[in-house]
Amino acid sequence: MNDLIPISQSDDGTIAVSGRALHVGLEVSTRYNDWFARMIAYGFTEGEDYVLNSEYVPGANGRQYEQIDHALTLDAAKEIAMIQRTERGQQVRRYFIAAEKQLRGVQQIPRTYAEALRAAADAEEARIAAERQIEADAPKVLFADAVSTSDSTILVGDLAKILRGNGVDIGATRLFALLRETGYLIARKGSDWNSPTQKAMDLGLFRIKETAVTHSDGHVTVNKTPKVTGKGQTYFVDRFLSGRLESAA
Repeated sequence: MNDLIPISQSDDGTIAVSGRALHVGLEVSTRYNDWFARMIAYGFTEGEDYVLNSEYVPGANGRQYEQIDHALTLDAAKEIAMIQRTERGQQVRRYFIAAEKQLRGVQQIPRTYAEALRAAADAEEARIAAERQIEADAPKVLFADAVSTSDSTILVGDLAKILRGNGVDIGATRLFALLRETGYLIARKGSDWNSPTQKAMDLGLFRIKETAVTHSDGHVTVNKTPKVTGKGQTYFVDRFLSGRLESAA
């Protein structure tokens, strides 16, 4: 790709990618609004993985129309690139990985894909070396009773990172899907999509975080985000490591 996908970084370090720019960079032929609706159905949450943006742009006959865009987190943009299951998607994902490494190090973003791939390869080698050193120096993370009784909660995506740290090959999107399939999260499309089932709540595995989101037209909706309790963290790690993630139904 000759034209790289712009990445913005705010003063507080937040990194964002335009959904429309990603759509163009991935060379998707489907209309943007239709494509993005399909993408968020994989389990992405408004206010957490992306926010809605809109602006008025010139249209036919000199009239203006509202154009919808979305500001994606870099993690969400990487997952969406991977979901495409195309060589282009893999290229974009590798570019994002390299660009993130450069941004975190306050260095210049690579200007070509050759630079991006070289930076990604170097970063991957460093990651593998660091993981080997960690394995040599310390045992894997174990969850003590203190974690089980903790009041702290984490996102499902963070639980996926903990599982990966314990040898389970799974990402946030796949974990959401598995939790729906096994009856811990609601699979029915609608306002309760990805909310914990009553059984999972009765087991004390989740809490619900509610966030009010004000849209461009002024109306307010409430996003419900499932957060895994300390007990839930112990529960899921134990079952994944023992290979017995049974249905909650």
